[in-house]
Amino acid sequence: MWSGCKSLSPPPTPHAQISGFCDFKRKGDEDKSFQNFLRRSRVLGAGLTSNVLLIVTDDQDQILGGMTPMKKTKSLIGDAGATFINSFTVTPLCCPSRCSILTGRYPHNHLVRNNSLSGNCSSAAWQSRGESEAFPVFLSKSGYQTFFAGKYLNQYGDKKAGGVGHVPPGWDQWHALVGNSRYYNYTLSRNGVEEKHGDNYTEDYLTDLIANRSLQFLDNRSPQRPFFLMLAPPAPHSPWTAAPQYRRHFADVKAPRDGSFDKAAKDKHWLLRQPVNPMPNSSLDFLDDAYRKRWQTLLSVDDLVETLVRKLEELKELNNTYVLFTSDNGYHTGQFSLPIDKRQLYEFDIRTPLLVRGPGVKANTTVKAPVLNIDLAPTILDIAGINVSAANADGQSFLPLMAPALRNGSARPYFLVEHTGEGLSSGDPSCPKKGPGLAECFPDCVCEDSLNNTYACVRTLDGHDNMQYCEFADNESFVEVYNLGSDPHQLENIVKKVDPAVLQTMNQRLIKLQSCQGAGCRALST
Repeated sequence: MWSGCKSLSPPPTPHAQISGFCDFKRKGDEDKSFQNFLRRSRVLGAGLTSNVLLIVTDDQDQILGGMTPMKKTKSLIGDAGATFINSFTVTPLCCPSRCSILTGRYPHNHLVRNNSLSGNCSSAAWQSRGESEAFPVFLSKSGYQTFFAGKYLNQYGDKKAGGVGHVPPGWDQWHALVGNSRYYNYTLSRNGVEEKHGDNYTEDYLTDLIANRSLQFLDNRSPQRPFFLMLAPPAPHSPWTAAPQYRRHFADVKAPRDGSFDKAAKDKHWLLRQPVNPMPNSSLDFLDDAYRKRWQTLLSVDDLVETLVRKLEELKELNNTYVLFTSDNGYHTGQFSLPIDKRQLYEFDIRTPLLVRGPGVKANTTVKAPVLNIDLAPTILDIAGINVSAANADGQSFLPLMAPALRNGSARPYFLVEHTGEGLSSGDPSCPKKGPGLAECFPDCVCEDSLNNTYACVRTLDGHDNMQYCEFADNESFVEVYNLGSDPHQLENIVKKVDPAVLQTMNQRLIKLQSCQGAGCRALST
């Protein structure tokens, strides 16, 4: 017999948007509302009762060993479910990528272009348009209990963006990091109230805090309603602060030296032609140190995954919960002599890990079909039994790809990757000779981004058609084309060798993708 909604501890503030059956209770007429809730459950299907746990790491690569330290994660999620070997972000930068995850839309539709407020990262425009149409809003309205902890968006908590008091709609419990990734000495918005943290490992280490508060949420949830948790740990983003017990791990590990590592990029966009080649020892030492520390921070994420999976087992909810593990974008460490960062169009920056376990997903499944981070929102809505078209997402559910017994589906033949570059108008004071228009100039003044590092690519991955075609929005109208079937490391730009008819076809596809929206984008994916 239903016994009402168990209150969360601590209770949400008025900023938190609570909906679903608990709203019915406050409005009165409990018996009639509960019957409506049950009727809606039957209409939407059994998927409504499936729980969802989404874990999104920060800057975790897929092809340069980013998953190597995560033995527990691969065992508990990948081996127990599906591993997607062709998972991509539609933009290789934190804030716009996370907005794509939340809305299921390409950046040209959610309008968050980069990590700055002027680029709409956590801006008023994003809050009024993007947040109100993000998938947690739909889950909450359908009766889900929702919980968020960790990094939200890079500019979240800025006073110009509503400060810590701003809690996006759709979240019952909100524990969001103010600003960019940190491990200690940070501020959280705890349901709209500022909460300061110091450098005590037991109390403050952010990855562990996320895990602990998730456990509290699960203990205090209402068993009568499904739940959704989104956990966004800071790892392996800089400043790469490992937990004390992991600081000596991987002492002999170095960044992999194969593929495009320290290769000259003579035929690529000018930004790729500016690094010194071969790299100086100072850059090599820097990136090797970063590589080791990134792995060290991921060990705590691996612990988090184990902790949550074991908790779900204890609560007898694991078999009724979809657990998704992914990252917002990839990363590079020395490829084409670029020391460390993302933001580039190449495979090392746009490929992401994606592992999923859950009802209907067979163990040890490998999914080869390409999936995108804009597919996460439609997939989660599909799991919840919510009509995906209601969210006007550009992506499509990949539930049929990993659980074909539940529903038929098809793989997309090509997709869009886009990035809007950032640059300092006055130049980087640490690299005065470089001049204005550049950003992220480290170490040895190798700049990782620029105002005209603005590009759009169409990526095909359909049978034997494995190509990438990219156009830059610069005064050169620069174009890069790669045949990844014969050149998986993208060493040679073959734009001058490709049949002009192929280039025209790719250009037309790109034009359509850059202007597509909602159902129009999904139509291009079939």
